[in-house]
Amino acid sequence: MVIHAISLYDAVLFVHILAVVVAFGVTFTYGLLDACARRAGIADMVALHRFQVFLSRRLITPAMVVVLVAGLYLTFDGPYELGDPWIGATLTILIVIFGLVGAVLTPAERRMLAIAQRGAQAGGGLGDEYAAVARRYAACGGLVSLLVVVAIFLMTVKPGA
Repeated sequence: MVIHAISLYDAVLFVHILAVVVAFGVTFTYGLLDACARRAGIADMVALHRFQVFLSRRLITPAMVVVLVAGLYLTFDGPYELGDPWIGATLTILIVIFGLVGAVLTPAERRMLAIAQRGAQAGGGLGDEYAAVARRYAACGGLVSLLVVVAIFLMTVKPGA
């Protein structure tokens, strides 16, 4: 067996792909986790939203930064260029996702956590305010998931390359 040297490009490509899995993989489970927590009760909703806030701050956003930095390195050091439509589109998708996470998803997670904590302390339910925030969160989360799938498609198929 011949062992080949691993290039820096290949190592960064590995880090890039791993960061995508780390950043977005867990988010595809949020709908199932939400359904499970709703059936279990308000205390589980508090735990779910606390977990989401923690993951957004400590895992998802930092991993997204790694996706961006590694992706830019791959673009500047690899056989493709930033001007290639599939690269430009995936970079645009990532920037849009950053914006949605920062402007909509993370604030909504914090808001849902606060509402759930109040409801749990009062011994009540989640209420209409929670329902409205959860609808926005679900819609935006669905859009982000779709954008991630489109980006993965573009990155693997490389249309026009």
